[in-house]
Amino acid sequence: MSATTKQNYRGVYHFSPEKNWMNDPNGLVYFEGEYHLFFQHHPDGMTMGEMHWGHAVSKDLVTWEELPLALVPDELGMIFSGSAVVDWHNTTGFFGEKPGLVAIFTHHLNRPEDEHPLQYQSIAYSKDNGRTWTKYAGNPVLTHDTFIDFRDPKVFWDRERSRWVMIVACGQTVCLYHSPDLIHWTFASEFGTGTGSHDGVWECPDLFPLAVDGDKEKIRWVMLVSIGADPAYEEGSRTQYFTGGFDGEVFTPDEASHSIRWVDYGRDNYAGVSWSDLPEEDGRRLFIGWMSNWMYAPQTPSAGFRGAMTIPRELTLETRNGEAALIQRPAQELEAVRIPVLSLTNASAQEINAACAGIQLEAYVIEAELAPGMTAGFRMKAGAAEQTLAGINGQTQELYVDRRVSGKSSFHPLFAGMHSARLAAPAAACDLHIYVDRSSVEVFAGGGQAVITDLIFPEHGSTGLAAFAEQEEKRFLSVRIYELSPAAPAGGSR
Repeated sequence: MSATTKQNYRGVYHFSPEKNWMNDPNGLVYFEGEYHLFFQHHPDGMTMGEMHWGHAVSKDLVTWEELPLALVPDELGMIFSGSAVVDWHNTTGFFGEKPGLVAIFTHHLNRPEDEHPLQYQSIAYSKDNGRTWTKYAGNPVLTHDTFIDFRDPKVFWDRERSRWVMIVACGQTVCLYHSPDLIHWTFASEFGTGTGSHDGVWECPDLFPLAVDGDKEKIRWVMLVSIGADPAYEEGSRTQYFTGGFDGEVFTPDEASHSIRWVDYGRDNYAGVSWSDLPEEDGRRLFIGWMSNWMYAPQTPSAGFRGAMTIPRELTLETRNGEAALIQRPAQELEAVRIPVLSLTNASAQEINAACAGIQLEAYVIEAELAPGMTAGFRMKAGAAEQTLAGINGQTQELYVDRRVSGKSSFHPLFAGMHSARLAAPAAACDLHIYVDRSSVEVFAGGGQAVITDLIFPEHGSTGLAAFAEQEEKRFLSVRIYELSPAAPAGGSR
């Protein structure tokens, strides 16, 4: 048995690098049947260092093949976060009749201690489906004289105006630019002063349109902004979102965006962005995040590798309590690797536990429907002295995850804790979807309106699974458990 298997912390169905450090997802793009996942990677160490772009591809969003490094540091600096697009119309002039991939990323150049680092935006292109990359000879393509933090460009094609748009993080705001060719950029506007949370530096923005309740006549734009960890705030790094309008130059937030709204109410979903260039017939907005937190990411107890991604998720806008709320649901591709283990209806916690008594699973999904007002949930990864709880408090109408005794936590004083998310107006019943892997739980409730993602580090033998209910007379309307068992790709690392 390898060291990786013994440590039991590499996810069965979550992407992680074969070795060493990983953080932000970068360059998410779909092209010629492949989902590309680039990522911040230090190939020579277990903490953030000389940053490169790692690279993995998937045909199904579940099994990933890690490829050689895509972008490596050069005289302009390290390779920080960014995005990738398909240049369908050869606006760059890098391609002939066949389209190719363009990466837009931040170069980060460290300078002597008395000077702050330089950050500017550069591009590279690939003519062979992302396998090899050529950096543009004229890099950088976008610089700034005043922003110390100027990074993480997310670029998309503005079809209405036939030009590219970039959103880039600028310290405590984001700036918008546009370009005809990904090389020459024009400043359009700045957003963020006096709006949203400013508990830490703004990072890894995204901007995209979604139809409200599936109505293509009601389009809102969604802006994601991640916020770096600040010691003054025990939540650490996290991601907020805004909704509003976008006219090609200016983002105008709607009334709901005057309140702070979080993408995820756990501690471990950061720097998430969406895939570019999904086929129009697909119609989805797919998202993935880095499953960690800058508060403790360099100290998490893994061996050989450090860092993983969340499961891929489908984002929609749906009306909740009269507002267009960002909804997350697990990508439908995950259903293809589910193996049914248990299915019960109208069952008590005791009946569920009797049926679960012999179940020993590492990676699985629990889908449950709770009776109205019910306070109930599940104990997972339970052992002699540890367990992780996920459930719904029917009195407060909150989803929660309790990882106070989930396993190893001494690596940081704020790791152990209980995290909650308010549910929208109560429905006739409440759904609870829990994705469990070797070192994580991702919980969705209220049809994806409330989401909590948390790392856990249980002992190898802690595989206990049980239901609990505060009111014994109330019954689970339904419970289904599936093992998640993706196959490794031929010749691939995952």
